[in-house]
Amino acid sequence: MEPTNMLNARDPSRIKVPPVSDLVKEVRAYVVGMDEQLWLSCVALLSGGHLLIEGPPGAGKTLLAKNFTSAIGGEFKRIQMTPDLLPSDIIGVSTYNIATGGWSVRKGPIFANVVLLDEMNRATPRTQSALLEAMQEGRATIEGVSYDLPRPSFFIATQVGAGSEGTYPLTDVQVDRFAYSTLVDYPSSGEEMEILSRVDLNEASLVRQVTDPKEIASLLEAVRRIHVSDRVKGYIVSLVNAVREMRELRWSPGVRASVALYKGSRAVAFLEKRDYVIPDDVKAVATSVLRHRMRIRPEAIAEGITPESLIERALSETPVPKE
Repeated sequence: MEPTNMLNARDPSRIKVPPVSDLVKEVRAYVVGMDEQLWLSCVALLSGGHLLIEGPPGAGKTLLAKNFTSAIGGEFKRIQMTPDLLPSDIIGVSTYNIATGGWSVRKGPIFANVVLLDEMNRATPRTQSALLEAMQEGRATIEGVSYDLPRPSFFIATQVGAGSEGTYPLTDVQVDRFAYSTLVDYPSSGEEMEILSRVDLNEASLVRQVTDPKEIASLLEAVRRIHVSDRVKGYIVSLVNAVREMRELRWSPGVRASVALYKGSRAVAFLEKRDYVIPDDVKAVATSVLRHRMRIRPEAIAEGITPESLIERALSETPVPKE
């Protein structure tokens, strides 16, 4: 069962934590709809995670990422993933300078505050795997030397429909590096009308910077100080184990799912202006954390079983700790 405060938690207009409230207000002036994606972007940014967005092209994913970055005053890079893209194209390469007679490092586009990996599953597994270190460790290795990524470092990836021509399915290891996932659909008729009304506004790129990476880094530290009781930690572990034990799955969430629930619930508590986590904070991010880490058996798919229905069952069957 959905927690009673989930809709409130997912409504960015209720976020009251400066400068996050200013950030949400500024982005919403240019992005129509996509409230859940904006909310998850804030959660991911504050928890140090990465976001996977699945949906049709032209739904506003790039617009959201660019305006989100402009509002936090960071550097934005968009990488169009294609089959001929090499690891060095995104990480960087060491080049020889004839004029100076020495070698220099040319860092790739992943050295930015927000990186959009557009159509990630069009890249080959070799190129996909080159992102693992950057997403997990916050650094990249060029010619045997490791370089730290800027802080904050936030990856947003999109992927096209499974089985589309020229695609390479994301490996389970790659998918597991994304703390959260969300689904995007085409806008409603009313939202599409509003999009048309804002076309010139978006083309003018007037997004106002409301914070900066240094201030965001201080917020990350504040989120880490949010208290999580042993009872809530036990609830997280019990919830993940409840999903793992489901016979409908052929691949279940690993430990990173528990870590993402832990970090994500702290970010939700922070956005709700609390210095401690409650079970509803865990429930608020449960679907976005667990959905993409589940692989359903073919016979279960034929019966209409979905990741969302299994997560709903786990939430309803897992005992909620009483304070």
